[in-house]
Amino acid sequence: MNEEKKTESAVKDEESKEQTPVTADKDVPETALEEEKEDVSPGKQSKKEERSLKKEYHALKKECETQKKELAKLQKELEEQKETERTQNERYLRMMAEYDNFRRRSASEKDGIYTDACTDVLTEILPVVDALELAVKYGGDGEKVLQGVQMTLNKFQEVLSKLGVTPVETTTFDPNLHNAVMHIEDEALGEGEIVEVFQKGYKKGDKVIRYAMVKVAN
Repeated sequence: MNEEKKTESAVKDEESKEQTPVTADKDVPETALEEEKEDVSPGKQSKKEERSLKKEYHALKKECETQKKELAKLQKELEEQKETERTQNERYLRMMAEYDNFRRRSASEKDGIYTDACTDVLTEILPVVDALELAVKYGGDGEKVLQGVQMTLNKFQEVLSKLGVTPVETTTFDPNLHNAVMHIEDEALGEGEIVEVFQKGYKKGDKVIRYAMVKVAN
């Protein structure tokens, strides 16, 4: 009986120990426990996150303002580039119009010069035509016809002289002035001597209008 009572009392002691609440360690200060509770509280954690978010927001806002300034700068440069291109296009179109006007004016002046030159030549030649018409009109007398032809020839030579056209000399062969269509060997004649002229040549200044057609010796 005594042993059973001891056993029951031991079981009761163990149950009483299990039901007794665990108390905080006496060696840990109460302030430390409060600080630990304060650090892990939801309110403190949200304030830290709010400060972090505000800091990030200000950084993004500053970066956004910087990007806006850069965008405004690029837009200004783009407008300046467009204005430069527009000015260059206008200058190019103006130059093309001026060149076209110059080309047309030059062509007109060239045509005018050519027309004036032809008019001057024809004005000088018309008297020759008049002389030939008179020769035909009075062609019954052979002597008068011959005189008329000679007068016409003299008149024509005067016209050529006024125009600055002179006959090519036909003494010694010169490939720059003559066109040799025949060649003979004759010891009595000099080398390259022109024997006969088939057709006269003419030149104006240093420019050959027509080469003389000649026969050359040796």
